Amino acid sequence: MVQETLGEFEQLALLAVVRLSNLGYGAAIQQELERTANRSVSIATIYVTLVRLEKRGLAASWLSDPTPVPGGKSRRFFRVTPEGAAALNAARAVMNRMWTGLEGRDLSARPGRVGVNTPFA
Repeated sequence: MVQETLGEFEQLALLAVVRLSNLGYGAAIQQELERTANRSVSIATIYVTLVRLEKRGLAASWLSDPTPVPGGKSRRFFRVTPEGAAALNAARAVMNRMWTGLEGRDLSARPGRVGVNTPFA
């Protein structure tokens, strides 16, 4: 069975939730992404991504009790499911395999002349 891969932002969002001890909500996830990934994204983008991951079974959410202030609102908290953790581990394994053997290599080096019709010739 071929497992659907996670996109970069999906990975970042799930990892932010994990970093928040599986108690992530919009603003906390946003702050974690800014702090650790140097990514500035809207809360709407975070929620759209996490709801999509929830539909795929990779995240789960629940609503908290309203905050104890007049007009207090509930927060939607997210956690990574076992399937989400497996998807993160699979994505990491793929990237590790791709990087293996490239340590110290100049990633911008151009190939030598191989043939007339090669794109880098």
